[in-house]
Amino acid sequence: MDAGFPDGDWWPLTFVGVGMMLWAYRGRRAGGAFLVGFVGGMSFYLFHIQWASEFLGLVPMLALSFLESLFFGVGAIAITLAYRWMPRVWRGTYARLLFLPLVVAGLWTAREAIASVWPYGGFAWGRVALSQSESPFAALFGWFGISGVSFVMVFLVAVSVEAMVLHKADRVVRAAVAVGLAAVILAIPAFPVALDGTMRVAAVQGNGKAGYFDRGEPGNVLESQIDATAPLIQAGEKPDVVVWPEGGSDSSPYDSPRTAQVFDAISREFDAPLVSGVITTRVDDDGVETYYNTSVLWDSENGATDYYDKKHPVPFGEYVPDRAFWRPFAPDLIDLIGREYTPGVTDTVFDINGVIAGINICFDIVDDQILTDSVDEGAQIVFAQSNNADFGRTDESVQQLAIARIRAIELGRSVVNISTVGTSAIIAPNGSTIDQLPTYTPGAMIDNVPLSSATTPAVFLGRQIEWLVSGLGVLGLLVAAAATRPARKRSRV
Repeated sequence: MDAGFPDGDWWPLTFVGVGMMLWAYRGRRAGGAFLVGFVGGMSFYLFHIQWASEFLGLVPMLALSFLESLFFGVGAIAITLAYRWMPRVWRGTYARLLFLPLVVAGLWTAREAIASVWPYGGFAWGRVALSQSESPFAALFGWFGISGVSFVMVFLVAVSVEAMVLHKADRVVRAAVAVGLAAVILAIPAFPVALDGTMRVAAVQGNGKAGYFDRGEPGNVLESQIDATAPLIQAGEKPDVVVWPEGGSDSSPYDSPRTAQVFDAISREFDAPLVSGVITTRVDDDGVETYYNTSVLWDSENGATDYYDKKHPVPFGEYVPDRAFWRPFAPDLIDLIGREYTPGVTDTVFDINGVIAGINICFDIVDDQILTDSVDEGAQIVFAQSNNADFGRTDESVQQLAIARIRAIELGRSVVNISTVGTSAIIAPNGSTIDQLPTYTPGAMIDNVPLSSATTPAVFLGRQIEWLVSGLGVLGLLVAAAATRPARKRSRV
């Protein structure tokens, strides 16, 4: 399964991996199914998120993989029961070929959906659809969204698995139906996105020492961003906006006169606002200081005209939920996370001289609701700011870029994915690459980026697609459980 994701990029292998797991779930008892699902989940995540060990070491990566594999195990039980009960209720060829795979795919999607939001906001990385950013299935994101594409993928695999079982006479029919369904789905064209002009965007990758534990001298990140921006000034470029990444400055213009002067100078030289990530602090009425991972919209005449506080800070990375409970288990690790970022409550857009830009910061990119909200709030373009310095040259940054590409297709919006060290790229609404920078190299992209106000079906339906397909899976399993209950009682007697 992992080989289908970046940096493997052999997207068909994700289908093979799903098929191997579904095949292994068939014919097992609940305990055996849980074990197979758990081992399969660990096998996947220990490869897929190796990058998580770069920041805090091996233990947090193992703990996260363990937690996500528990979800895999529980999901495996549900799918195993579907394989056991449903053929007893619906025995026909086409019921086995179509209805059973629908339920199996719905249960798989439900497991992904729950793990993506719970606990502590969930971990949406690793959903099987995220392997398809550059496959023939990518066009489906504008219609069905990420959960919908996961459902379609698992459904096609489940149909193929059914085509391989039972007696030979049915097998040919089943294989023909499986191939036909895949052909019909792949024939669905990309959703046509009408464009509303362009915005000239300058996005700057400074390649400074932006890691949590490796920031170098104070001011290093800010100076690196200045140095990478300077060639654009010298060339006389006149963008509509300049975008720096998450943590584009290691000091805040709210607190540092020097940083405010730099932001003023950048905005003044370009005669355009600057969007930059900074860390902000605020003190409430009780005198308690809180930290926010913030993106600020700054112009030389008015200073900060808008800001966005990251809504989805990374649990156990940017803050420790229930610190008092978890600290005794690994005090040295927990104490490494000294700063507690507070989830933001601001809206998700900036009005930049009449153009509405959706703003998300790093881990926000995997949160379906945040991205959908930005389009609902009028976003015509999306700025995805990130700081990947803590993950070195692992697969994390290219996985994140793949998600950004998927978001562009899903939302029908250009995505400016700008990082401190890479992978930075500007993606068009159809998922194509407009511009890209090499990793760990200072540089800047300046392009006329398409704008759009179109509403894709994925945005219009939003999370309802996820609810629908997950509900179909759970309902089908419950109906089968109720229908086979008398027979199961008799067998126990």
